[in-house]
Amino acid sequence: MSTRPFLPPVPAAFFGIVLGLTGLGASWRAAHDAWGLPSAVGEALMAAGAAVWAVVLLLYAAKWINHRPAALAEVDHPVQCCFIGLAGVATMLVAGGALPHSRPLALTLYALGAAFTLLFAVWRTGGLWQGGRDPATTTAVLYLPTVAGSFVAGIVAAALGYREVGQMAFGAGFFGWLAIESVLLHRLLTAPALAPALRPTLGVQLAPPVVGAVALISVAPDLPAFFPRMLVGYGLLQALVLLRLLPWILKEPFTPSFWAFTFGATALATTPVRMVARGDTGVLAQLAPALFLLANVVVGVVAVGTVYRTLQGRLLPPPPVPATPR
Repeated sequence: MSTRPFLPPVPAAFFGIVLGLTGLGASWRAAHDAWGLPSAVGEALMAAGAAVWAVVLLLYAAKWINHRPAALAEVDHPVQCCFIGLAGVATMLVAGGALPHSRPLALTLYALGAAFTLLFAVWRTGGLWQGGRDPATTTAVLYLPTVAGSFVAGIVAAALGYREVGQMAFGAGFFGWLAIESVLLHRLLTAPALAPALRPTLGVQLAPPVVGAVALISVAPDLPAFFPRMLVGYGLLQALVLLRLLPWILKEPFTPSFWAFTFGATALATTPVRMVARGDTGVLAQLAPALFLLANVVVGVVAVGTVYRTLQGRLLPPPPVPATPR
């Protein structure tokens, strides 16, 4: 009997769920250090993220066996292919979650995740440099392979004790962010409006400055607070712009692509909370409780929407059709 009906072609974008859960877990770990909130919540979120990672990883691997044409179509798709890089990013975040419990496991997962992230980012960037891309397919998901991957590589490398490696990874992510940001904003300002189905990907726009801030305080904890404050300030501006655009974005019915908002929302909370833990008493420290609450609300709402859509039997989107590569 064929097992294919039981192994649907899960899109690589589902790795974004791992980013949201582990990101909120990191926020709760920071809140435990800053305010003494229960550590069990953060560990439970990390465990949930690891469980989702394992399931999605197995299903995605099975996709290449049972639904190879759909997997190849995703690789060739100019938007969906960027989500494949999240496989490595999610693996590194699971490594960070495992670190307090098993350093050998964390180190193994980090090495595998970082290697995949680097290889995929080089491959994807090489494709982009060849040109011929339709500007309509330029979205914030371009940040995922290089910017998100590099920043997360820096965060987890620093946690593992490899601070110099983390600093190099931060540099790759920071300058990659600046370069892609200019291209993306030019597209948003001058090209036709994003198609409704692509609008939730704007949630990724929040992530680079705030994930970069988490990476910066991880790889350079002695750096003056001015620098992470600067990054969080830009992140707050992005959050307000996204809030202003929310009615426009929500014209698209809820899909799992709304997890794109969660990693940035949790990172926006994590940096201020970590700064509170190290003694900061400034404006960010005063904003930290509200941002922490906001992160929990964002992840909670998206998680409930995902469960509801699953119960409706409408969680999986249609597989991508072949498109012009890169």
